[in-house]
Amino acid sequence: MEARSHGAIWSAALVVACFIQTSLFGAAGYRTANFTVDAPTPQLAREIGDAAEQFRRQLAVEWLGQELPNWPQPCPIKAQVSPDLGAGGATSFVFDGGNVFGWRMNIQGSRERVLDSVLPHEITHTIFASHFRQPLPRWADEGACTTVEHHSEIAKQERMLIDFLQHNRGIAFDRMFAMTEYPQDVLPLYAQGHSLAKFLIYQRGKREFLAFIADGLQDGNWPRALHKHYEYRNLVVLQSTWLDWVKQGRPPLELASIVQPTMNTAIVRGQDPAASRNGTAEPSSSLHTNPWASTAQASPGTPEAKSESTPQDWPVQQGEVASVNQSPATEPSIYEALSRGALRR
Repeated sequence: MEARSHGAIWSAALVVACFIQTSLFGAAGYRTANFTVDAPTPQLAREIGDAAEQFRRQLAVEWLGQELPNWPQPCPIKAQVSPDLGAGGATSFVFDGGNVFGWRMNIQGSRERVLDSVLPHEITHTIFASHFRQPLPRWADEGACTTVEHHSEIAKQERMLIDFLQHNRGIAFDRMFAMTEYPQDVLPLYAQGHSLAKFLIYQRGKREFLAFIADGLQDGNWPRALHKHYEYRNLVVLQSTWLDWVKQGRPPLELASIVQPTMNTAIVRGQDPAASRNGTAEPSSSLHTNPWASTAQASPGTPEAKSESTPQDWPVQQGEVASVNQSPATEPSIYEALSRGALRR
C-alpha cells in the first residue's frame, strides 16, 4: 500500500496546518456525487463543487476518451479562497492492490485561480490516479496536470524554465525520467515537466501521451517506450530536440508533424543530417553545449558529469529570452471553455 500526494509545493506540515485552520475557523459545506467541499461561503462551496464535477467529467473525456465512474467515497475538498493567497494545492490518495482511495484535496488562492488553475490541476491528478492505479513519474504527472491551468499560470512556468536552464538548474532527462519522488529543488521539475509534456502532447495528442506513460510504467524502460510511441532513438535525442524547440520559442506543432516514418526509414528527431547520410544518427550539437545535458550521457553507477558553463554556453542566450517568454494568451483555460460550453481540445 502506498500513499501519494500531489500538487503545488506544499510541505506535509503546511497541509496539516491547512486542515487545522479550516476546522478552527469553520467553513460552508456542499456535497456532490464525488466531492464534499468546505469553503469560506456557501456560494463558493457550491461553485467549487459544481466546477469539480465538470472538470472530472470533461477532463476525463479529454484525456481518456470516456467519463470515470463515480467513486465509492467522495473526495473532501478544503478550500481557502482569498485575493491575498497564492495559488496552490495538494491532493493525496492511497494505492493498494490496484485500488485507489482515501482522496483528500486542499486548494487555495484567489477565486479566479482556484477555479481556472488549481482545481483543474488537482482534478487531473485524480483522473490519472483512477486510470493508472499506480504512481506516475513526477515529471509526467505534474507536467501534464499543469497543461490544463490558466494561460497566465502556464506563462509563469515557461518564464521560470528559461531562468532555470540559463542558471544550470535544469534536470537531465535520464535523471528526470527516473525520479519517483520530488527532488529538493522541485520548481525546475514543474517547469521542465510541463514543457516536455506539452512538447509530446503537441506531437501525438493527450491519449498517445498517456499510452506512452502506461507503456513505460510496465518495465521502466523509458527509451524503449519513447522509441515505440514517438520514434526518438533515446532520451539524449529527445532532450536535444526539446531544447531546440525551447530555443525557438516553443512554437505550436501540428499533430504528428515532427515524425513521418516510412516502412523502411524512422525519422530521428534532432539528428545531424551529415551523420544521417552516413547511416548513423547522432544528437544535434546543442546537446553538447548545454551545461546540464551532459549528465544524460553518464553511465549507470558513475558520478554525474560536471561542467563549467559560461553565458555563451547556455541553451538559451540572454537576447532570446524576450521572444521565448511571449506566450499566446488567446487560448481559453479549461474553466473558461466549460463556462462557454465549448471544451478546449
